[in-house]
Amino acid sequence: MFKQIKNDLPASIVVFFVALPLCLGIALASGAPLFSGIISGIVGGILVGAVSGSPLGVSGPAAGLAVIVFSAITSLGSWPIFLLALVLAGVIQLIMGFAKAGFIAYFFPSSVIKGMLTGIGLLIILKQIPHALGYDKDMEGDFEFFQPDGENTFSSISSALEVFSEGAVLISVLSLIILIFWDMVLTKKHKIFQLIQGPIVVVVLGIIMSTAYQAGLLPFSLDADQLVRLPVPDSLASFFNQFTFPDFSAITNVEVWKIAVVMAIVASLETLLCVEATDKLDPDKRVTPTNRELKAQGVGNIVSGLIGGLPVTQVIVRSSANIAFGGKTKLSAILHGLFLLISAVSIAGLLNQIPLASLAAILLIVGYKLAKPALFKQMYTLGWEQFAPFTATVIGILATDLLAGISIGMAFGIFFTLHHSYRNSHYMKNVISSENGQEVHHLVLAEEVSFINKAGILRTLNEIPNNAKVIIDCTYSKSIAYDVVEIIKNYESNAKTKNITVEKINFIEPTAA
Repeated sequence: MFKQIKNDLPASIVVFFVALPLCLGIALASGAPLFSGIISGIVGGILVGAVSGSPLGVSGPAAGLAVIVFSAITSLGSWPIFLLALVLAGVIQLIMGFAKAGFIAYFFPSSVIKGMLTGIGLLIILKQIPHALGYDKDMEGDFEFFQPDGENTFSSISSALEVFSEGAVLISVLSLIILIFWDMVLTKKHKIFQLIQGPIVVVVLGIIMSTAYQAGLLPFSLDADQLVRLPVPDSLASFFNQFTFPDFSAITNVEVWKIAVVMAIVASLETLLCVEATDKLDPDKRVTPTNRELKAQGVGNIVSGLIGGLPVTQVIVRSSANIAFGGKTKLSAILHGLFLLISAVSIAGLLNQIPLASLAAILLIVGYKLAKPALFKQMYTLGWEQFAPFTATVIGILATDLLAGISIGMAFGIFFTLHHSYRNSHYMKNVISSENGQEVHHLVLAEEVSFINKAGILRTLNEIPNNAKVIIDCTYSKSIAYDVVEIIKNYESNAKTKNITVEKINFIEPTAA
């Protein structure tokens, strides 16, 4: 595991800096204690990272579950009761893993997964522009079009342009210059610049400038909401007091079980989607065992619920940051969780000097690497069957949220699949011969013929002229839907009125129920 530490250590530090505000922001959006986000980040990094079979995936609190968590806490009326629901959700995920439910991941088309990555990349860019300008009304980790602050993705950018902060803009511009120069020039000059990643330099610069602002050494200033806001414990005892335990007395509450099932399904779906997306980004093209991933997430959610954390899933923002900045093995995910733990105990005050503008610059680079313009051209050249689901997924994610956007993309993917099936259920051989004075038309059915193909086959049969012969060839067919068998039988009966002779080869006769 430590063979790639020269790559994993720098990547883990970057992921740590990216994860920190996201953990806090998602906790805030969920209506949960801020420290619960840190707990789930620690559990997702150390525990899930160790148990998971994903080499590059990073787990932690998920923005997609924030609304579910918020409404669940409200309906249950108690944070400890919610934690019980989370523990049960983890148990359900564990069962799903042993039941080999991970195969669901392979039903998502490549075009939708690529659209998901691109959509998230664009969404990261759009959501981080206000933070880069010093407009931090919307919390980090919000990836929905309609924001809790009453604005949407685009109106938030408009508001940021009107009331931007000179101090934040200066930090974000300098940070972007450093990141781009580091990536395009310095990393090619010497190996030391590959070991010390640009984002680490950017964060250090941000802390220095933030401190200088507060000391009056620079003409600009930063407000408290423009900095990371990690809970600062007074002592080790106060640190441990931030942990909360589930209320097992509510185990018979039906509402708890309902919420547990919903969380287990949504968390598993988000994880499997992220697994597929992360594997596509992996330069080594390794394949994550999906059933093992469900088990790992189940263990993570059980532990997170037992000690007062948020739901854990594998998350694409942290995973893509890990890949973008050189992570090679699961050690980077584990180390990022360890850094979260150490920082929460010992250096929370120092981390609260990190400007969100510095982290926004890092995420803008991550977003660009996910949504490079060349990918749109590549998908377009593959044809509408790939480009339409891809584009629909991108637009859907930008206009709604992650799961809704993927659902829209899947709907387009299914449409094209059905359309493809409709067009390719049969073909008519071009050579039309003559037999006993009759034109002979040869209709060949495909390997799989479903009810969707009824209309196309019936139209082809109806186009055969009177006084002809038609051969319906089922030699290559392994499965013919009863609906199609029925229309062929009906056609055979009605063909006599048109003086059409019907010959069937290897036809699958309908059987009585």
